[in-house]
Amino acid sequence: MGLLTGDTLGPLAVAVAVFLLLMDLMHRRVCWAPRYPPGPWPLPALGNLLHMDFQNLPYSINRLRSRFGDVFTLHMARTPVIVLNGLAAVREALVQRSEDTSDRLIIPITTCFGWGPSSQGVIQARYGQAWREQRRFSVSTMRNFGLGKKSLEQWVIEEAGYLSEAFNNYAGRPFSPRLLLNKAVSNVISSLIYARRFEYGDPRYVRMLELIDTALGEQSGFLAQILNAFPVLLKIPGLPAKAFPTQTAFKRMLDELITEHKGTWDPTQPARDLTDAFLEEMEKAKGNPESSFNDANLYMVVADLFSAGMVTTSTTLLWALLLMILHPDVQRRVQQEIDEVVGQARPPEMGDQASMPYTMAVIHEVQRYGDVVPFGVPHMTSRDVEIQGFLIPKGTTLLTNLSSVLKDETVWAKPLRFHPEHFLDAQGRFVKHEAFMPFSAGRRTCLGEPLARMELFLFFTCLLQRFSFSVPPGQLRPSDHGVFTGMVFPSPYELCAVPR
Repeated sequence: MGLLTGDTLGPLAVAVAVFLLLMDLMHRRVCWAPRYPPGPWPLPALGNLLHMDFQNLPYSINRLRSRFGDVFTLHMARTPVIVLNGLAAVREALVQRSEDTSDRLIIPITTCFGWGPSSQGVIQARYGQAWREQRRFSVSTMRNFGLGKKSLEQWVIEEAGYLSEAFNNYAGRPFSPRLLLNKAVSNVISSLIYARRFEYGDPRYVRMLELIDTALGEQSGFLAQILNAFPVLLKIPGLPAKAFPTQTAFKRMLDELITEHKGTWDPTQPARDLTDAFLEEMEKAKGNPESSFNDANLYMVVADLFSAGMVTTSTTLLWALLLMILHPDVQRRVQQEIDEVVGQARPPEMGDQASMPYTMAVIHEVQRYGDVVPFGVPHMTSRDVEIQGFLIPKGTTLLTNLSSVLKDETVWAKPLRFHPEHFLDAQGRFVKHEAFMPFSAGRRTCLGEPLARMELFLFFTCLLQRFSFSVPPGQLRPSDHGVFTGMVFPSPYELCAVPR
């Protein structure tokens, strides 16, 4: 066999390039079908990855929406993704076509951390028996351990007391509330998962919350998108641990906590928490290979509830306090309503909501304006479906731009401004809009929504009952523009909490 020379290398390279281009075109042939959503022209292999700013994905998506409309196609490497924008398109997909759009795609990087056919957790689980089993278990178990009952409400009120003490320790001096809010909210999740709370100064607890707080950035960055697009790279020894050090450390810490919990579990005694209840289901499922109750899925379910349940709610509260120091007139109106309905002799309770329309409007407007999870979790079609006149094949990934619904100009009077009156009628009564979708919608709506609503109301009102919040003297007014790292966080800020 003759050696390759300069004369043969050129034609060979051209032939290989043409072959790869043809293969790429064949792979995307479905995208040239009639009534398939339009989109930017993809590059071979890379698709539209170079079109995207993964540090500011909402901006990239909105820019493309202005060119291609409410339903358009993005190519994440070789995978076409249909992006849905605006109330009409998102509602049609998630609510009216819910049975056809509730599946999840397999995200390659999640396989590095225990995700598999029988261990998909709840959030990322495929739409099928395992998901139904785990969602039913999670909802019923949280209810059994107090969700919707006075017992969990009292736990949240007690935790709000610990949080208020921590705020009071600053004696009116400037501080960042972010980590304290994380600790308080995660202790509520801990009460359901571990039947305990952690002291705010516990070093292992602090470390775990730091890992949760930073893990999202690893999953949403450009490197993660490249590895998802070319999953063969994940087979390189040691690469996943180097690419996702935070995720690796968090998994190790969560594994330790679960192992410790197993060591104290007594199957002859009533379940103390969700982890015990899961272990009981594992015992019942022994010998059943079809069951989703196994060790790997225990980790995934706990990770889902712990991370998703903590970060979204604490970040919303972080937005709430920022918006209160930026809008002191709104803060004063909330405090006036708290004083009139609750007073200072007792903490606020869930039963007070019906008598506090302005406070409810403010909490909902914080969620709308803060827009913490702008894209939710990607969906996937389980059969061919028509949305807004476009034909979308089975197995297509759907990215729902919830931000475009929360800021839909056809729905909200002042979509880009913080305006609590969005949720009040002419008589000052609280009203809720169908475009209010911070928890997504349809069959895959966030299972933690009832818990999040309880925490937001109780933590927010307890804090404003006890403190007045302000921009620290001598500091510039903080920005109300969010920072996108998978979720939308407020820019770092400090405040002063002065006892009332």
